Amino acid sequence: MTAYAIAHMRQVTLGQPIFEYLARIDETLRPFQGRFLIHGAQVQVIEGSWPGTVIVIEFPDRQHARAWYESPAYQAILRLRTENSESAVVFVDGVPQGYRATDTLKKLTGQ
Repeated sequence: MTAYAIAHMRQVTLGQPIFEYLARIDETLRPFQGRFLIHGAQVQVIEGSWPGTVIVIEFPDRQHARAWYESPAYQAILRLRTENSESAVVFVDGVPQGYRATDTLKKLTGQ
């Protein structure tokens, strides 16, 4: 099942470390079939508050996402981002083709 790495970038300090991170991240994704779906897009807040931007990277499954994050290539540049930004990053699985919201009810109720 498709999985996503989602980052909420609340604050980024632009400078050489971030520029280097951006120059190198694409090569870390390639071996794990990762691709950007959203990268740094400003959000339109319609409920609550959401400071910052969003990044969404798609992977074939959560194993590929985890392997990318833990790879030596990504670990070599990770600190360039973490030391120069405030962010939260999560992995989340997508839903299968044809999914309907009521499918969750079936899981929750065992029906």
